[in-house]
Amino acid sequence: MEVLAYLIPISLFLGGIGLVAFLYTVRSNQYEDPEGDARRILNNDWDDRPKP
Repeated sequence: MEVLAYLIPISLFLGGIGLVAFLYTVRSNQYEDPEGDARRILNNDWDDRPKP
């Protein structure tokens, strides 16, 4: 049971880091255009070596 005294604060700390990282990505607009990325993958103009 003593190990819980260490694991609970560590898990809360890591969860806080994950929350801060998520909020950073939301505020820097990294999720702004998911549809454009999906279409860009299928576009031959952006392909370095398109298949014949």
